[in-house]
Amino acid sequence: MHARNIAAHPRAELTAVFDVYEPAAQTAASAYGARVADCAEAIFAADDIDAVLIATATETHSDYIEMAVAAGKPVFCEKPIDLKLERVNSCASAIAGTNVLIQLGFNRRFDPGHRAARDAVRAGEIGDLHQIIITSRDPGLPPRAYLEAAGGLLRDMTIHDFDLARFMLDGDPVESVFAIAGAMIDSALGAELNEVDTAMIIMRSQGGKQIHINNSRAAVYGYDQRVELMGSTGMVLSDNRKSHECRKYSAATVEASEPYQFFFIERYAEAFMAGIDAFVDAIENGTPPLVGFEDGRQALILAEAAYLSLREGRMVNVNEIG
Repeated sequence: MHARNIAAHPRAELTAVFDVYEPAAQTAASAYGARVADCAEAIFAADDIDAVLIATATETHSDYIEMAVAAGKPVFCEKPIDLKLERVNSCASAIAGTNVLIQLGFNRRFDPGHRAARDAVRAGEIGDLHQIIITSRDPGLPPRAYLEAAGGLLRDMTIHDFDLARFMLDGDPVESVFAIAGAMIDSALGAELNEVDTAMIIMRSQGGKQIHINNSRAAVYGYDQRVELMGSTGMVLSDNRKSHECRKYSAATVEASEPYQFFFIERYAEAFMAGIDAFVDAIENGTPPLVGFEDGRQALILAEAAYLSLREGRMVNVNEIG
């Protein structure tokens, strides 16, 4: 998907691709007129490559960010930076003082509906923002192998929602976090992997705003993505999307409609492309990224606060997390 989006961008060109599974690299390179690199290091060393997009396994992200910065190449890295805050902090130390552009792949910030909702709040259309309600539910459990390596629901899935909440708060930092979660879809996850598949998180900002995030790994009716912002004079809602809005009525049912767009690639197609566009703009204009390294670190801090809340059954002050 990223290869396709880069190749389709009017001000970008896909030059080279590396993948540990070479047939995947060959497929992408052949489809979009790029070459296949022999190793990751060749990407960072190439003189004809101006910027790098990292969509590798999570445990390689910090290493590749550091290599990109050392090579002076702007880097777009998928989330999360790492599953361990200690590694993220060490990466932050390694790249401290750099002016190399680093953008994180939190695609929900670039969704047209979500951005319009935030813009409405900024324009004062709902008065003072009081509550943020984020619903994020996947259409089905991922494979067991994925769950074994994902680092836990709150670091893998909810981290998008932590970042989206911060985006909607617009500079008002989260102060405290409380979480409840369980293996309600597959009880074996809890017993065998110490993992959860269903969660609710309550947060409060320093300015007193209330945030509610609810997650499920398996919404049987489809990929459920909604953001509601409640204010003193109104409410805005960025809702689910369908392939079309035709609704059918009969004696058996009313308002029967198309299912929600299947999963994140379909639902956030425009957001993914907008993220590439923002990355190119930032490189060409020398401007800061719309979502940077520190945003990724702060989202992981919220995930760690939520896990501490789960373990101890209490509201956690974010300052408790290093």
